[in-house]
Amino acid sequence: MGIFDKIKHAIFGEAKAAEPVAAGAPKTEPAQAPASPSAAPSPTPAAPAPQSKPAPTATAPSTVDIVPILDAAVKKSGQKLDWRRSIVDLMKAVGMDASLTERKELAAELGYTGDSNDSAKMNMWLHKALMKRLSENGGKVPADLLD
Repeated sequence: MGIFDKIKHAIFGEAKAAEPVAAGAPKTEPAQAPASPSAAPSPTPAAPAPQSKPAPTATAPSTVDIVPILDAAVKKSGQKLDWRRSIVDLMKAVGMDASLTERKELAAELGYTGDSNDSAKMNMWLHKALMKRLSENGGKVPADLLD
């Protein structure tokens, strides 16, 4: 798993984790319905259950608002982190190693062609590229962070 995938999982994992649990609950109900198939009304409730399953699946691909997730991660960290402007702070907020080595690896993953020894310039590029990639992968990213 690459650095980007780890970041994406750290951010989206929180939001996506709630959806499979909701989808799992309807799956438990149909298992209980076949337990009493002797009555004719049991197959009728089984028919509405499949209709309930597509609804959570339809909402699963919806976008994940990264702002409240990252704001909560910063609060949970107990540190003063500015994830909106700093790639280092964003990585720290989601509990990742924000070392120069990790950031260089992320830069390579995202296609950075500049001088990786100019960390200030690379960090600025990384933050913008990460926001763009998160947006492309289902993240709701504020417009001012995509510029």
